[in-house]
Amino acid sequence: MSEVKKIPSRAEVKVEDTWAIEDLYATDEAWSLELKTLEADKELLSSYAGRLGKSGQTLYEYLHHSEEIEVKFSNLGNYCMRKADEDTRNATYQAMAGQFMNVAVAMSAAQSFDTPEIMAISDEKLEQFYRDYPALERYRRLLTDVRRMKAHTLSEAEEKLLAAAGEMANAPDNIYGAFADADITFADAVDAEGKTYPLTQGTYISYVESPDRTLRKSAYENLYHSFNQFKNTAAATLNAQGKQLKFFADARKYPSTLDAALDRTNVPTSVYMNLIEAVHKNVDKMHRYIRLRKKLLGLEELHFYDVYTPLIPDVDKKIPFAEAKQTVYAGCAPLGEEYQKILQEGFDNRWIDVYENQGKRGGAYSAGARVHPYVLLNYSGTLDSQFTLAHEMGHAIHSYLSNKHQNPVDADYKIFVAEVASTCNEALLMEHLLANTTEKKERAYLINHFLDQFKGTLYRQTMFAEFELIIGKYIGEGKTLTADLLCQEYKKLNELYYGPDILVDEQIAVEWARIPHFYYNYYVFQYATGYSAAIALSRKILKEGKPAVEKYLNFLSGGCSKSPIELLKGAGVDMTGPEPVEQALQLFGELLDEMEELTKDI
Repeated sequence: MSEVKKIPSRAEVKVEDTWAIEDLYATDEAWSLELKTLEADKELLSSYAGRLGKSGQTLYEYLHHSEEIEVKFSNLGNYCMRKADEDTRNATYQAMAGQFMNVAVAMSAAQSFDTPEIMAISDEKLEQFYRDYPALERYRRLLTDVRRMKAHTLSEAEEKLLAAAGEMANAPDNIYGAFADADITFADAVDAEGKTYPLTQGTYISYVESPDRTLRKSAYENLYHSFNQFKNTAAATLNAQGKQLKFFADARKYPSTLDAALDRTNVPTSVYMNLIEAVHKNVDKMHRYIRLRKKLLGLEELHFYDVYTPLIPDVDKKIPFAEAKQTVYAGCAPLGEEYQKILQEGFDNRWIDVYENQGKRGGAYSAGARVHPYVLLNYSGTLDSQFTLAHEMGHAIHSYLSNKHQNPVDADYKIFVAEVASTCNEALLMEHLLANTTEKKERAYLINHFLDQFKGTLYRQTMFAEFELIIGKYIGEGKTLTADLLCQEYKKLNELYYGPDILVDEQIAVEWARIPHFYYNYYVFQYATGYSAAIALSRKILKEGKPAVEKYLNFLSGGCSKSPIELLKGAGVDMTGPEPVEQALQLFGELLDEMEELTKDI
């Protein structure tokens, strides 16, 4: 860490390193004008209240208008949300995002009549609608999925009330975002030579990956010192999130918040439980990995600030973004020319907002706008950030292909399959890198990174999922999520997952306060299940070639045209049993064996 880089303001970032937000709207004024048209759209949709059961044509017209308006709505939301994330301190775009959310709640309330009315149509009558008006077949999948939720749909008045509560329901996530991305600050990190480095959520990972243990420790302690100072605020916010989830689950007559969350995507809760059980059965491999890490680092005491630094630091190097793009492109070669062409289109046409700037939202994501996807990065030149590029472009191409091949109503893939395409890209990139190195040290370095992917995605995300399960249980029992309770439970889980060879300290116990995914409503388990499915698919692609690629591209093009479980079965992976998770963890064990062999003489 010899070079200290100033974090630029948004205005100082080169245009070519920013996403092409103008592809949505040329100006803020154009966005505002289109937003105003939603008032007329709202009135149009409201005019169908009480009439959806009249005829197949009437039902079709309403659904067709809804579909067209949703495309406009998506464009509006993508513009203001992406602009707000460019600099979370910019009051103009925060206000625009707030304005959009107000309209979103009003639109939701205006359409609250549709689900109860659709539910009230008898099966026989609906089938007659399809026969009388064949164009309605376009919406059969949607109508079937809506009617699947009949037991959890309320009266029109009650649905309208729940829709109106949407803005309040979003409050915990919004408050947490303002707190974690804009308000909280951290003391600079300091290296072994006394040099200081600006510490942000965006720079933190690069510091704890450093071979300089003094810098790692400083970044770790300073980050968690700040979060610890606000742990009661963070706990109150997370408690509010849990309470609002319980309110909606209870209102819709679900036995738990977990059941409510997974039912939305038609995924059985047994998949969630199978994941945790399979990981518990294989937690000994994680403990073995931690022991190896402690040994190779030559430490008497392993801390959590030691779990990210490469075990083979001499091989570590900075990877310019241009080189990362070339390598990711080459790594995706097994997916064929069509896939690579789309990838290059994204690289050449500013789908990506590349580097960190002051106030920019931390982390990384892909937003699947219909004009083209938008990918947010905070690229730092590490091997990990190269893999993040592959990961997010996997999301982006999944969105691109689903939007291309499906009607808008069937294009938005469910979150259960969302992490498959991204982690399949990562697995293929790793296979590409391993296939192109025979040097012992470099191979060990890459396998270490692969092991760390398993640690971070399969083990760590499952730990997060189990933490969500625990806090959901406490909320269900009427308990308050205090900071002490959350720290206590989070510390226990770290002890279980990481084992006896690492010091589980009071600082890591407050890590829950910096994890935004706890506001995503049982989302994180899908990183682990998606990773398992991706490992299986990547091996099929490499082993079987074109037939497996065709099935995989069909999966990427499927949107939500079938249930997530069915889509994955079509690609060749059955997630209803524990086998994909167990197979992935078996590979983790095999990689661990090779790592131990490679590092005998290093």
